[in-house]
Amino acid sequence: MKPWFMLTPSFTSAHNREHKKAHVGVRRRLPLTKDFGLIWLSQLVSQVGDGISKLALLWFVYSITGSPLKTTAIGLLQTIPPIVCGPLIGVLVDRFPKKLLLIGSNVFRAILIGFVPCAISVDAFTVNVLYILVLLDAMAMAALSPTLTASVPMVVPRAQFTSANALIQGTTSLGIICGPALSGVGIALFGPQEVLCLNAATYFASALCLAFVRLSPRGGAENQRPGDSSLVRDLREGLAFVAVKERVIALLIVAAAFYGFGASALTTLFPVFTKKLLDLGPIEIGYLWSTMGMGLLVMSIVLLWFTERTLADRINIIAWTSAVSGLAIGMLVWSKDLFLVGLFMIVIGAGIGAFTPIAWSVIQELTPGNLVGRVMSLYSTGAMTAAIGGISLFGWITERFGESTGVVGIGATFLLTALLGGWLSWSIRTR
Repeated sequence: MKPWFMLTPSFTSAHNREHKKAHVGVRRRLPLTKDFGLIWLSQLVSQVGDGISKLALLWFVYSITGSPLKTTAIGLLQTIPPIVCGPLIGVLVDRFPKKLLLIGSNVFRAILIGFVPCAISVDAFTVNVLYILVLLDAMAMAALSPTLTASVPMVVPRAQFTSANALIQGTTSLGIICGPALSGVGIALFGPQEVLCLNAATYFASALCLAFVRLSPRGGAENQRPGDSSLVRDLREGLAFVAVKERVIALLIVAAAFYGFGASALTTLFPVFTKKLLDLGPIEIGYLWSTMGMGLLVMSIVLLWFTERTLADRINIIAWTSAVSGLAIGMLVWSKDLFLVGLFMIVIGAGIGAFTPIAWSVIQELTPGNLVGRVMSLYSTGAMTAAIGGISLFGWITERFGESTGVVGIGATFLLTALLGGWLSWSIRTR
């Protein structure tokens, strides 16, 4: 039998092997590349800008009109371009360089949401002018989202799609944590118009990060020239792929419609709910909104450990998290304690945060590289069409029957999303 001092090297070697195995496992889950890092940083800066501008836009309209229905017009205008132009935008995303589209969209948004409000006098900066700017900004966003999703498979391997999307969603959560809080302080100190002016820098910084990204074509992506085929033929090809070849994506779009129906109404009417039910001002609303971002961030980190799970397992996560979110939203009606409401918002944010990274990864895995833009645009069109219905319906319900009824109704839509997600997961397993 060997003495204890001769056993030490083997113990140390075993410990080192376990440590190395864990390190390799982390590296396998995380997309640790320079190009993805630049995309992530660009999204982080851009999402902080979105968090700042969204609260400023909603607060500007509600403070002037005092109408929940007119406030929801901001959300409605943001959903119109993806619905009307979504399929065409998807064809353009598959045809033109994605790097150019990403940079151009951010620069265009900086001009619209930053320079234009600065150039307009306070008296001339009316709600109608703001509506026009929001509509044009939504057109840029309609191109940005599918382009970003189609770019991820060009910088990370297939096994890391879910973790890459989760990390990108992490920027959304950080944007929700930092953006509304900064916006609330800025509104209280300067006013919503001034906050929009200063926010232009975030979109320019985002475009600068993207200038150094290198995108490698995947599966024929970006190899097709604009004159290779007609727009109608390209659009039919994308529709046929979703409706005939990959029915899972079609069912996922239906689930996304239920999700968007409730989530868009919740985020659009959040200032109205918190102001009426809790009697809060812009600073408190901004901080409370940030707690939802904390939940998104937690879920983005948790999903890193599920990147290699089966398709059915990942969709089952959507079902459970949607159910928890629906119950937590319903509890907002009966809770008046600000600390408890903050905890519920963290739970809601975590539940909401599971859907998008998983849905995007499923589309990226099942779709050829030269079709991702079109399929993602069809996905966005379905989700946004439902979103505009949810915003309109719950805006009317809130104004007609009160804030409590609107909150309970939104929670019910998340429970329906959970039922559909559970059925889809069960169907995939049984087949």
